[in-house]
Amino acid sequence: MNHYLTLTLALSLALTAGCCNCRKQSGGKPMTIKQEPFGTTKDGKPAILYTLRNANGVTTRITNYGGIVISLTAPDRNGKLDDVVLGYDNLAGYLQKTPYFGCLVGRYGNRIANGTFTLDGQTYNLATNNGPNALHGGIVGFDKVLWKARPYESDKGPALELTYVSKDGEEGYPGTLTVTAVYTLTADNALRLDYTATTDKATVVNLTQHSYFNLAGQGNGDILGHQVVINADAFTPVDSTLIPTGDIRPVKGTPFDFTTPHTIGARINQPDEQLKFGGGYDHNWVLGKPLANDLFLAATVTEPTSGRVLEVWTTEPGLQFYCGNFLDGTITGKSGKVYQYRYGFCMEPQHFPDSPNKPLFPTTVLRPGDTYRHTMMYKFGVK
Repeated sequence: MNHYLTLTLALSLALTAGCCNCRKQSGGKPMTIKQEPFGTTKDGKPAILYTLRNANGVTTRITNYGGIVISLTAPDRNGKLDDVVLGYDNLAGYLQKTPYFGCLVGRYGNRIANGTFTLDGQTYNLATNNGPNALHGGIVGFDKVLWKARPYESDKGPALELTYVSKDGEEGYPGTLTVTAVYTLTADNALRLDYTATTDKATVVNLTQHSYFNLAGQGNGDILGHQVVINADAFTPVDSTLIPTGDIRPVKGTPFDFTTPHTIGARINQPDEQLKFGGGYDHNWVLGKPLANDLFLAATVTEPTSGRVLEVWTTEPGLQFYCGNFLDGTITGKSGKVYQYRYGFCMEPQHFPDSPNKPLFPTTVLRPGDTYRHTMMYKFGVK
């Protein structure tokens, strides 16, 4: 295998394809994809690191181990690029200790109560890895497997296609699930993810992405001063183990109302039972989506010092907002940065937690002959 591969979007190819604005986009800085070794897994298999770069100089590094976004740069209001996601410099960190930094989450993102659900009259017992519950796909979820990778030049920008076949019974889930995840770094500074999946037996699927963001730059202080807007009028309250009660509660009059801008830290320490259960924000918001399969602006996050703005777009009905409540200073990440309490936040587009056990929640059931589809996008700008 050639471990060093660079794919360049040549101007001649762009003109042949009839892309009239590719000349402007390139500005002498062609979009590229670079491939290099990224260590070996615990069973000795090689992992590969792919660097995608757009014409603006924005880059993201992604490994086929767990589909992890290792780094993602974004410009501030002065054009200075900084890495805005938490993580490790090498694979060893992800193999030893990681709170799901940057990974592709599945087969079921978020929690399933007591690691069990019933589908078509049959009860399935899952691997439990979060107290009594199943979390993010189990002990060896999609974040801990090697994916087959294919880098290529798409019409939207440099792209990386990852595929994985999850066998029937893996982590207790029924059906052989074939999953494809396409990461695209677009010309307008967005990291777009397109997920699809098919199955040979009825199963449940809820795929998402778990990057921890700090728009001031990874490791550069806490995120409590980031200003957040979430386009949701309701959220799903949880019990003490963070399993939804089944209710859908209006956010109005609660610390969960981000329909107008609030900083993350403004109300996080209020004496609210839900904040106590989550140790802060660690909940699913019910998005006001107009139509299925349409990209919807779920959230906007602004960091006032740098001026960076993150828009979160999704086709999903829910958004898990988590603000690093379990970071505690025991992790040293990239460039020797120590990740202290609330040094990163996550915005995870998804279906609702524990949907297989909550018949009134939007269904996560996938059946043979149908295709699961989920598109999400992290788009960066400045203010």
